Amino acid sequence: MARQLISTGSKWEPIIGYSRAVKVGNSIFVSGTTGSGADGKIVGNNDLYAQTKQAILNIETALKQGGATLANVVRTRVYVTDISRWEDAAKAHGEFFSEIRPAMAIVEVSKLISSEMLVEVEADAVIE
Repeated sequence: MARQLISTGSKWEPIIGYSRAVKVGNSIFVSGTTGSGADGKIVGNNDLYAQTKQAILNIETALKQGGATLANVVRTRVYVTDISRWEDAAKAHGEFFSEIRPAMAIVEVSKLISSEMLVEVEADAVIE
């Protein structure tokens, strides 16, 4: 089965040894994605909602490269650094997925790779 690596072109991908997403068959697995803008900087300083929204937009971009859309997402995982603010992340998630309704988890983690990052989102998609 063919394996397609989907890249953002980030300098970190070859250093760390990962791809933004990997497509195998009719499935696409999107790596943990943060709320970074096109300039590589985190959007929404201390704004969990804005960062979650940007992370999902970044996931959407990766899915398009693999021939999918957000409608193909079957599972998401949302990692937040402060679970007491989960509703901000959930609001952004719901704006994209209220009709799609993938399986989902939201969990608190102690830290992400940078202190300005408040959320990281993973997604799995299946193309029908």
